[in-house]
Amino acid sequence: MVQLIEHTQLPIRGLNLHVAQVGTGELGTVVFLHGFPEIWYSWRHQMQAVAAAGYRAIAPDSRGYGLSDQPEDEETPWEDLVADVLGILDALSIPKAFLVGKDFGTIPAYDFALRHPTRTRGVMCLGMPFSPVPFNFDGTMPEGFYPLRWRQPGRAEADFGRYSIRRVVRTIYVLFSGSEVPVAKEGQETMDLADDSTPLPEWFTEEDLDEYASLYEKSGFEYPIRMPYWSIDKMATQLDAKFEVPVFMVMGENDYAFKLPGFEAAVRGGMMNSFAPDLKVAFVPEGSHFVQEQFPEQVNDLLLGFLKDHP
Repeated sequence: MVQLIEHTQLPIRGLNLHVAQVGTGELGTVVFLHGFPEIWYSWRHQMQAVAAAGYRAIAPDSRGYGLSDQPEDEETPWEDLVADVLGILDALSIPKAFLVGKDFGTIPAYDFALRHPTRTRGVMCLGMPFSPVPFNFDGTMPEGFYPLRWRQPGRAEADFGRYSIRRVVRTIYVLFSGSEVPVAKEGQETMDLADDSTPLPEWFTEEDLDEYASLYEKSGFEYPIRMPYWSIDKMATQLDAKFEVPVFMVMGENDYAFKLPGFEAAVRGGMMNSFAPDLKVAFVPEGSHFVQEQFPEQVNDLLLGFLKDHP
């Protein structure tokens, strides 16, 4: 049975953060952290699944995204996102939680587990392996690779500003759901790589698109572009990192990110094992970058299995 998702604004560290939540939490709490261009809504399937299993599901809009307030500072340090998670747990009197991260949401999820192991029951991440050093695509990816473009002040804003919010979300979902890395050619911008004639992924409806567009109407894209793209090379260096909690890495094998330098080696080559002694890795064979929306039942089964394995 579908349960009603409740929405609240929590005062966290000087900002009002929008938090969606559902479930009574007899078995514990699961906190979901989204990526870009995602929002709390991208976890709708997983929230219902864990709530039905007896957990409390909490999915915030990251600071500056959707219905959450935007900081006055131009850039958000990654440490702020970790502190926001801690603030949410404290505000809701939750002593310990599972963390589930996707895309750039994996970074605060991994970091929270490292910094606050006594507040973490386990961490499951989709699409991005743990990296002990900042991601740096200079020299390894073409100039038209979107993170290299979007970290340039004003570049993405000018590109996006040519179209409606709905069209921008639509284009990014089309591009990021493919198996090829989105790279613009000389004279092109990222938004030129798809248009309204390109069909949406079959698992992403017009109603889903409307929901995303309505949430971004408040925040726009200017701040969400800054976090993470202006900060991706400012991640902490953690060569001595050691996870004290279980870590579960899930990767769609059709995720374009799998083709980024070092990603497949990190997932398949065992690099993460040296940092996470209690590590499990699973693959979704046809899964794209949005695997939790594309194959919700498979991801839900993996997530619930992970939760049950660590009561």
